[in-house]
Amino acid sequence: MDRDTRNQSREDDAPERPADTIRDGSLKASIWRNEGDKGPYYATEFARTYTDADGNPRDSRSFVGGDLLKLSELARKAYDRTTELRREDREQDRADFREARRSGQVRAPRRDR
Repeated sequence: MDRDTRNQSREDDAPERPADTIRDGSLKASIWRNEGDKGPYYATEFARTYTDADGNPRDSRSFVGGDLLKLSELARKAYDRTTELRREDREQDRADFREARRSGQVRAPRRDR
């Protein structure tokens, strides 16, 4: 196996990571970037982290009453963060377009007078 193939295999086996994770104590919001027909979008997954009997960290998707107010605040912060991530995507798209125009890969629209 050549070097490029080995590197590609490692990349394919690498676990996906969230675009961002926001925490409040044992609660966390994992923000995932996905690609859709209309471009990228973000989905948020909420979890409560705990340690099992063997000392391994685990996530639970159920929340006790005392978690709910924290969870609502975490949801607000996740909303704000996804808004920032979408803005960053749009800015990067604009920068990529400007660079493509500069390099001649994209032509400016023709204006008729």
